[in-house]
Amino acid sequence: MPSTRLTQSLRRLWALDKFSYSLRVFVALTGSMALCWQQDRMELLIPLFLGIIASALAETDDSWQGRLTALLVTLGCFSIASLSVELLFPYPWVFVSALALASFGLTMLGALGERYATIASATLILSIYTMIGVDQRDGAPTNLWQEPALLVAGAAWYGLLSVLWQALFTHQPVQQSLARLFRELGQYLKLKSALLEPVRQLDVEGRRLALAQQNGRVVAALNAAKEVILHRVGNGRPGPKVNRYLKLYFLAQDIHERASSSHFPYNELAEAFFHSDVLFRCQRLLRQQGGACQALGRAIQMRQPFDYLDGAQALEDLNKSLEHLRIQSNPAWRSLLRSLNALANNLATLDRLLIDSSNPDALAEAQDSSLLDRSPQGLKDVWERLKQNLTPTSLVFRHALRMGLALAAGYGVLHLIHPEQGYWILLTTVFVCQPNFGATRRKLVQRIAGTLIGLALGWALFDLFPGALVQSAFAVVAGVVFFATRATRYTLATAAITLLVLFCFNQVGDSYGLFLPRLVDTLLGALIAGLAVIFILPDWQGRRLNQVVANTLTCNSRYLRQIMQQYANGKRDDLAYRLARRNAHNADAALSTTLSNMLMEPGHFRKEADIGFRFLVLSHTLLSYLSALGAHRSEQPGEALNPVSEQAASQIAESLDCIAEGLADRRPISIHRDEEDALAKALEQLPEDMDDRPRLVQTELGLICRQLGPLRTLAAHLLNEGKVA
Repeated sequence: MPSTRLTQSLRRLWALDKFSYSLRVFVALTGSMALCWQQDRMELLIPLFLGIIASALAETDDSWQGRLTALLVTLGCFSIASLSVELLFPYPWVFVSALALASFGLTMLGALGERYATIASATLILSIYTMIGVDQRDGAPTNLWQEPALLVAGAAWYGLLSVLWQALFTHQPVQQSLARLFRELGQYLKLKSALLEPVRQLDVEGRRLALAQQNGRVVAALNAAKEVILHRVGNGRPGPKVNRYLKLYFLAQDIHERASSSHFPYNELAEAFFHSDVLFRCQRLLRQQGGACQALGRAIQMRQPFDYLDGAQALEDLNKSLEHLRIQSNPAWRSLLRSLNALANNLATLDRLLIDSSNPDALAEAQDSSLLDRSPQGLKDVWERLKQNLTPTSLVFRHALRMGLALAAGYGVLHLIHPEQGYWILLTTVFVCQPNFGATRRKLVQRIAGTLIGLALGWALFDLFPGALVQSAFAVVAGVVFFATRATRYTLATAAITLLVLFCFNQVGDSYGLFLPRLVDTLLGALIAGLAVIFILPDWQGRRLNQVVANTLTCNSRYLRQIMQQYANGKRDDLAYRLARRNAHNADAALSTTLSNMLMEPGHFRKEADIGFRFLVLSHTLLSYLSALGAHRSEQPGEALNPVSEQAASQIAESLDCIAEGLADRRPISIHRDEEDALAKALEQLPEDMDDRPRLVQTELGLICRQLGPLRTLAAHLLNEGKVA
């Protein structure tokens, strides 16, 4: 029994997404530390460690072949950057000009995608590491190649471990990304079930807001899983294992579309069926399905079988409850019961999808399993993307200009006051300066707090453990903690990297002299980053809220058009449809992120946040009605369409585009449109003998049409607030 528990604990540890990353860092740091001790050359430790850190920061997910290519590119960039620092360092004016231009150019590479942005950022960080090494020599004669060679050697050592690990465990990142996706989907389903709570005067708007914010996390997980799978598929045909994961990914997309569907305003259903248990049955089944999604995530992560059996009884109870309501033959419930039937059918399909997930290999091949690769395809595409972003309206351009000027200012400050190890000012600026004020403010506070904690711990540990060997072990542990927590707990990560620096420098000198300079440098670097994001082409989220909302409405309009094409031509989950659906959800998530960042900004710039959050609720409600339309597509062309529905869908899409254009161009938007009211009333006139499928389409279009009036009102208020500002 103890051995079984130990095996399970080790299995859970192995399944953690940060474990493999941390283990590689541990092996790299320990190996370098052992080499320096064995050779009695502890002065080599700092550049080797810094090279390992830079290489680990440059790492992105890929197949082993892709990672090898990325490593060679990274080492080339590191070599050029490090040698450039060595050559230009004696000429301050030339050096600061080159630093500003290089910072601008490297940051602009972010326009090409995350992989390029990550390598560029790590190259900039390694350049500053080289400055620290050059400054540490304090003019002592040395080989020009020594510092760059050691930094690149450390980077190559970690990169080699990374490539080997990827070759041995190529599917582990796919499992971890899918596990995260199903965990987030499970949480979304549980939050969605809270909307079905049969309570009068329920705070539906507050719960929809929480649901919209969780939807942003689901969308991020979907995008991350797609990129990880795409790196394994490439341009070729996926192997059996990758094909299995690809089927699970498409299954997650189907679950997400059905989970985000809404078939009627829930508060009206709660009012009508307050004395029935039908909504409770729906809520119970949806919660069980959320738990099943999370259990599926755990099974994927632990590489264990998954069997979904919980939904059968709950589904049977729901059907009996619906049958009891139908027997009562209440005329007032007729249309509402149809919506409840659609909801029950949707939940039954969700149940079947979860049953299918038990054996994804048995699932049919997707009609179109292609994935959109957003990375640049060739040098021409690279140039086009860079050229498009070479304008002050581009967020990447603004951040690049900000970074270049901030580092030049930091270089001037360190020469002005000439503190010991002053290049930590530049390093702090790089880590703290983010593309917007909210993210910068968050990083600034976390960086300062983490530095204070790290210095306090360092002071205590120096006194408690004066032995060099013990301090070396602490340095390795601190490095592992930094990489394990840097994406989720940045305060702890900053404390860890501060400890690593202190212990490393203590191997070759007296680190007590670093305590005050490290604190001063952090404060100065954070101050420069904060001033840069405020005064250099600031990107206040409130000022572009109209653009973000306009993009949300435009994407919803395109999604609606794609859905109606599917109804006309027959259901087919092709790339065009999936792309329109994903863009609509991405835009919804981007609005949620923008509003979260707005809350971190000064009061004057966040006064439109209330309107923004109301927009988010309306936008997500609109998206849920669109998802319901998408979820009920039929493979029979034109089966569920009639002239009223087709004309209504076209008019609704045009209205959404009209509101979006008015917002984007800051043109006046009429609050009331008689033709939209007439259209909504026409859609709500449903003959009793109408078939269920055309009735569902027309009902959902009517619900969407009723959103246009509130959207117009909020859009007009947003533009009026913008004029006042």
